[in-house]
Amino acid sequence: MFGRLMGNRTNRVQRTSPLAAVRTPPDAGVLSCRVLDPVNQPVTNAEFAVSDTMGRTVVGGGTDPYGSFVTTVPAGEYRLAVSAEGFTPYRATAQVGENCLASLGDVTLQVARPPELPAPGDWEIEPTHSSIGFTARHIGLARIHGRFNSFAGAVRMAEQVERSAMHVVIDAATIDTGVRMRDDHLRSADFLDVQRFPTLEFYSDRFVHRGGTRWAVTGALSLHGVTRTVTLGTEYLGLGNGMEGEVRAACRATTELHRDDFTVSWQTMLARGIAVVGPSIRVDLDVQIVPKG
Repeated sequence: MFGRLMGNRTNRVQRTSPLAAVRTPPDAGVLSCRVLDPVNQPVTNAEFAVSDTMGRTVVGGGTDPYGSFVTTVPAGEYRLAVSAEGFTPYRATAQVGENCLASLGDVTLQVARPPELPAPGDWEIEPTHSSIGFTARHIGLARIHGRFNSFAGAVRMAEQVERSAMHVVIDAATIDTGVRMRDDHLRSADFLDVQRFPTLEFYSDRFVHRGGTRWAVTGALSLHGVTRTVTLGTEYLGLGNGMEGEVRAACRATTELHRDDFTVSWQTMLARGIAVVGPSIRVDLDVQIVPKG
């Protein structure tokens, strides 16, 4: 009797195995992996990409709250890449058979060495390899992309990076969306009013490390005669050398501005009640700095 009961229990466990719910086509198999940190804690939202032998991405996504992923792919050989902020990327090869599970088991990501920070001293933005762009919503559907073609900036790196400071000046008249009539309107009193306010300026002396390569740079933005506190979500990309051997540091940053905060409130509505221009503007910066002088 006990044997029958235990046998039935075993059968129930087998039937309710997680893989029992994974149905695969006849020519496919299952690839799985669990991603852990060096103290065996799951790395949630780690990004994975599975590519074929030609380098073409077959499937990608993120790990679940337990650091795991399970994906169905056609039988064959694959390359797996796993990455997560603050960790060294992991790469492996897996052979997936028809109607089989190819498990890489537990994969431990190693903590990445943080990129070297710029040396203390005065640095300046190198405009040829930098950009200040923006994106605005148009009629509630499309996005309009633009940029400022002329700007200058300086960064004073401190021994303690958190005490560094930066100052950026943008020539408002150089706004460029690729359409002359629209750009003339953006320069007018309806928007930037470049005759009265020829520059946009940003000054910051607050650099906050958010972990890994992420920083928050908070400062005062003066636009259209109004000054507001703005925080740039910044990713530091590290140091490199240019074509002539010069040292360069690079970063990406983004923020969102609300036009009403800066009294840039011009608006007109379409017949169906939709605003022609959205209320917020996304700003994206790609910046390279070089030692001053």
